[in-house]
Amino acid sequence: MATLYLDRKGLEVKLDGTALALYENGKRLSSVPLALLKRVVFRAETTLTSNVFGALAEAGCSGIILSSRKGRRLAFIQGRPHNDAAVRVAQYAATQDSAWRLEWTQRFIAAKITRQQRLMRHALDARPVRCKCISDALRTLKSLEQRIGKGVQSIDTLRGLEGAAQAAYFRAYTTLFPPSLDFHRRNRRPPRDPVNACLSLAYTLTHFEAVRIAYIVGLDPFLGFFHEIAFGRESLACDLIEPIRPSIDRWVWDLFRSRILRTEHFRSDKNACVLGKAGRSHFYKHFDPLLRDTASALGGYCRLLVKALRSKSPELPVADGEFEP
Repeated sequence: MATLYLDRKGLEVKLDGTALALYENGKRLSSVPLALLKRVVFRAETTLTSNVFGALAEAGCSGIILSSRKGRRLAFIQGRPHNDAAVRVAQYAATQDSAWRLEWTQRFIAAKITRQQRLMRHALDARPVRCKCISDALRTLKSLEQRIGKGVQSIDTLRGLEGAAQAAYFRAYTTLFPPSLDFHRRNRRPPRDPVNACLSLAYTLTHFEAVRIAYIVGLDPFLGFFHEIAFGRESLACDLIEPIRPSIDRWVWDLFRSRILRTEHFRSDKNACVLGKAGRSHFYKHFDPLLRDTASALGGYCRLLVKALRSKSPELPVADGEFEP
């Protein structure tokens, strides 16, 4: 078990040696060895003491606290940070290097568009009735990919190309779901339909994973290369998950077309579509395998970034190897 989901109101977490013990109404339910945990997701009201937080940090385990009603991130708890400040110094310098930022942005956005095309081709085989809309998206994505491959002179231009790709992609993606789900566009804060509710939760948990891994390898998750610095936003984590998003999109589509999640798993709450407790149980169960693959990819991205950053500093080892998202 790499992830512990605490999504039952009234749970109490205590430290029991090298394990976490879970209690409800004074009765012990189970225990989880700290050595097995990488992350904890708090979704419901949970009681725990400072020594539990200390044990989680000492074990290198991070936590994310989500609001119980809408699943919005409230807080992030970091485990033991990386000790090499030289990596962060090199990262701070790189954020001022427009050529370096452009190079890495091209790599990540090209990888994202490639994966969007991969999902559209898969959808074309699975949903031939949607042939025209998906084919139109594929043509647009291919054209944009070629433009990026020829070289782009500015990040602003890349942002425009990425935005055009996203618009074409989502026009086709929305057609993959039945009308009963009322999914017509990407919306959030709050999500207004079941598909957007699942996309938002999956993106939030994946973003948390990107923050967690960035800290582990010594990067500052607030300093990105594609997303500008913004108050309170981990811009590097936003960058890191861009190539991952199409994999999440496919996973969400699979949840609904296999009927693992259905309309009865959702409810409306003040103009927001909320995934109910039974639905969240299905969501978490099937999200873990995806998260394992996602964590592996994010770890690879971060390690390659660290190698590239170290090569920019004369005191640090020069990296070799290519980035292959």
